[in-house]
Amino acid sequence: MKELLINTDEPYRVLVGRGLLRDMGQWLRAAGAPAARALIVTDTHVGPLYAQTVADALSAGDCAADIFTVPAGEEYKTPETLISICRELARLEYTRRDLVVALGGGVVGDMAGFASAVYQRGMRFVQCPTTLLSAVDASVGGKTAVDLPEGKNMIGAFHQPSLVVCDTGTFATLPPQRMSDGAAEIIKHAAIADEALFAQMRSEDWQRTPDDIVARNVAIKRSFVIGDERDQGKRQMLNFGHTIGHAVEAWSGYTLSHGQSVAIGMVMEMRAARRLGLSGVHEAPMVEALRANHLPVSTEATPEVLLRYALHDKKRQQRQISLTVLREWGKAELVSVELDDFLRFIEAGGGA
Repeated sequence: MKELLINTDEPYRVLVGRGLLRDMGQWLRAAGAPAARALIVTDTHVGPLYAQTVADALSAGDCAADIFTVPAGEEYKTPETLISICRELARLEYTRRDLVVALGGGVVGDMAGFASAVYQRGMRFVQCPTTLLSAVDASVGGKTAVDLPEGKNMIGAFHQPSLVVCDTGTFATLPPQRMSDGAAEIIKHAAIADEALFAQMRSEDWQRTPDDIVARNVAIKRSFVIGDERDQGKRQMLNFGHTIGHAVEAWSGYTLSHGQSVAIGMVMEMRAARRLGLSGVHEAPMVEALRANHLPVSTEATPEVLLRYALHDKKRQQRQISLTVLREWGKAELVSVELDDFLRFIEAGGGA
């Protein structure tokens, strides 16, 4: 097992290893986060596979567990689903001293985390990511949210977990596309912070050592989160590819996954930055890495449509929007683009 400390204002540990869900009660006690009751929030894909295992492990640790299952899919990451989680907590008479366990991918983690942030003005929660994407990205850092028709993650809160337990054995049940989604975020981390990892991602060999890959990515994300928990400075570099990527995802009606959309966004943002003189790094190695991991690199959405969605981006500040550009592989910085110029930026990112 690998263990990493996330030294935020309220520090917590990330545990990475195979078979960890079977000992959830033990990990809670070791983390100093025992609870008398826990609501396991999961979805219709993950629940049948792992929810009872987690419930039994919590019960063995003297924590009574309930299971609440929501529909699977980004289209259900809505205020209505959020309210249903909060109402289940209220129906079962949960209190601030109890615990929410988010068991699933990033959608479940975001919604369960947000519910724990707002129910009775805040209660503790534990992230148990079951997808590669959520393990390397969404489960760490305390961002929680739901979507609106106008854009992704438009309502949310910063709420750090008390513990993250990543059982890499759950990756065995993922279809290839879900592994590719995780690869997109790994490639993002590598491009901005780890040149050696980026080189490794230009083939699929990285999948042989999932514990090492997850731990490496958590360490990268930790380096950006520490000192910028609320995403006001360097942490925004983790949004590389996400401004255009989120627009592509919303335009597709979420038929394109988050990983697929971010892949497209990274290529377009790199190409635009190069063509407009903001970066000297060519996007060809990025295209190679993404294609090696079965990810798309272009979209049929028009620049005008993407602009409409991008204007709702959370990184927008008055008449500017912050973007991440590469200075070299493994090193990046933030630049601001005027909104009046952003359509030209999107247009420059198109083509080949």
